[in-house]
Amino acid sequence: MAAVIDPRQFDSTACSIARTMGLIGQPWTLLVLRDLFNGVRRFDELADHLGIARNVLTRRLAGLVDDGLVEKVSYREPGQRARHEYRLTQAGWDLRPILLVVMAYGDNHLSGPDGPPLRVEHADCGGEVVVRMECAHGHPLSPTERLRARPGPGARYLTRESALPAH
Repeated sequence: MAAVIDPRQFDSTACSIARTMGLIGQPWTLLVLRDLFNGVRRFDELADHLGIARNVLTRRLAGLVDDGLVEKVSYREPGQRARHEYRLTQAGWDLRPILLVVMAYGDNHLSGPDGPPLRVEHADCGGEVVVRMECAHGHPLSPTERLRARPGPGARYLTRESALPAH
């Protein structure tokens, strides 16, 4: 069995969690993504549904486009000027499990006495969607299951000098 690593040996800026939070960690970003997952694509509809300031929504959408999570697509209503709607890219769709896990957490720990406000079902069969954690061999894992971290090919070790506290 491999030795347990000390995470303090590694440069935390090379962390996949830190990089992902750089994309989605801003206030409103997950809610904008939630609405895009649910088919709300037009700026005015997003602003109205979210109750978000238009300048904040503009910045969030621009960031999502710049980061490759969303693409801007032109459309034109008859007799109107060309406008844009926002659609998830594959990288954006890949964030769906994160939103489902955040939702499940809220359902389990933050729902009111009436229960969860929304149920997500598989459109083809009607089964409730659940997000499960399992290893690559198919073994189910509980939230408290012991896990082991190993350095990956992109790990960066801290040098002795960079690990010393500044004076």
